[in-house]
Amino acid sequence: MAIYKLTVNGRQLKADVDADTPLLWVLRDSLGLVGTKYGCGIAQCGACTVHLDGEATRSCVLPVSAIGNAKITTVEGLSATGDHPVQRAWDEIDVPQCGYCQAGQMMTAAAFLKHTPKPTTDEIDAAMSGNICRCGTYHRIRDAVKKASDLTSSTPKRN
Repeated sequence: MAIYKLTVNGRQLKADVDADTPLLWVLRDSLGLVGTKYGCGIAQCGACTVHLDGEATRSCVLPVSAIGNAKITTVEGLSATGDHPVQRAWDEIDVPQCGYCQAGQMMTAAAFLKHTPKPTTDEIDAAMSGNICRCGTYHRIRDAVKKASDLTSSTPKRN
C-alpha cells in the first residue's frame, strides 16, 4: 500500500491503496465519489469514464500509480450546481431511462464538445459509439449532445 496524492475535481485528496488499484475503485471506495460507475471492468462500455487532464479516460483499467500529477474530473466535478451545458441538456432532453451509464455518457460528451464544439450528427455518433446504453437511449443521447453544443455556444464565457 502507498499513499497517492490526487487532484480530483479541483481538490487535493489522498488515497492509501495498492499501486495497481484501478482509479475507478479509488474514486468509489477510497474517496466516496460514487458517480463514476462500474460496468464491464475491461474499458469497453464507458460507464467508468472520467476526465484525465480534460481527456475522456476509462477509469476501470487505469492503475492509480499511472495518474501522476494529472487532474481528474468525475461527473461530480462537471459542475457543483448542475449547470454544465451537458448536464442541462441531459435534463432538458430527459435522456436517462435507468441512468446507470449516463455519468460516463456525459463525461464522454463533455470532453468531445471541448474539441468539437459544433459537431455533426455523424461526429456525435462516432464520438459516443464507445459508450454502451443498455436501455437504448442513443437517439436521446445524440439529441442531448447537440443541445449541449447549442447551450455551450450561447453561454457567456466566465473570466
